[in-house]
Amino acid sequence: MTSDALADLSDTLFGVAIAIYALAAVGFCAELAFGRASTRARPHLALVTAGESTVATPAANEGEAPRARPARWGQLGVVLTGIGAVAQTGVLVARSAAAGRVPWGNMYEFATAAVLVGVLAFLFLVIRVPALRRIGVFVLGPTVIGLVLIGMYLYAESGPLVAALRSNWLAVHVSAAIISFGVFIVSGVASALYLVAARRERPASAGASGWADKLPSAEALDRVAHRTAVFGFPIWTFAVIAGAIWAESAWGRFWGWDPKEVWAFISWALYAAYLHARNTAGWRGAPSAWTNLVALGTLVFNLLFVNLVSTGLHSYGGVS
Repeated sequence: MTSDALADLSDTLFGVAIAIYALAAVGFCAELAFGRASTRARPHLALVTAGESTVATPAANEGEAPRARPARWGQLGVVLTGIGAVAQTGVLVARSAAAGRVPWGNMYEFATAAVLVGVLAFLFLVIRVPALRRIGVFVLGPTVIGLVLIGMYLYAESGPLVAALRSNWLAVHVSAAIISFGVFIVSGVASALYLVAARRERPASAGASGWADKLPSAEALDRVAHRTAVFGFPIWTFAVIAGAIWAESAWGRFWGWDPKEVWAFISWALYAAYLHARNTAGWRGAPSAWTNLVALGTLVFNLLFVNLVSTGLHSYGGVS
């Protein structure tokens, strides 16, 4: 295939991936909407007489036959997510073949790759812990919205790298940044849902019902947020160090207080603070979850603000 044909294939697969992810989000939404409340919810008790004693047993609600259909919707969502991830991988592979380079030389490619890593991280978690399908709509929903916005506002024609990016460090530094960014997305979603689930589990909320009752427990969500952050943090640390080494090679200094460098360090410090707070009495729970969300916000701010608004040595990665 010619370079133009490969570039067109990449663009087509981008739209296909969005459509498949949208269907997957519908499947996850159906499981969340029609599935039973989480086992952490307190069951309604009914008094049953057994001989001369009276015991309390879980009451069966009318029509509460085992709900296999919602689970099937969730399983379908997982399958569709996997197919969408294959299509999104094709976006990057075809674009790489068309341009003859690694497919993360501009914001469009970086953001697309980071979203793909987030989806793959979610799939890995769901395969290990099927109950996490209940958070699928909160991963795939933002994924669809994010990809639509990426296609609308960050799209760049396939082409050769700008001179500033023609270095072997591109594959090292940017790859590490993409992997950590994608993993941190899942961590941030888990922290946001933890705040919702923790509020629902308070005694004051007993007796109330809603979609939050169908989420995994706050403890499970906090564990997902923490473990994914633990995985992503050393990779982000490596990305910052590799960027400093590349800066010394390209500009003759390891650190120059460039806006992107400053915000990368701020993000690193916040994630370090989150991991510390997560294990510190008095900062566990909501305070650490909010720290995680703020850290993710700084990553998004760094990606968008530095490239679209700010000026600096890293502005070459903008929309072109």
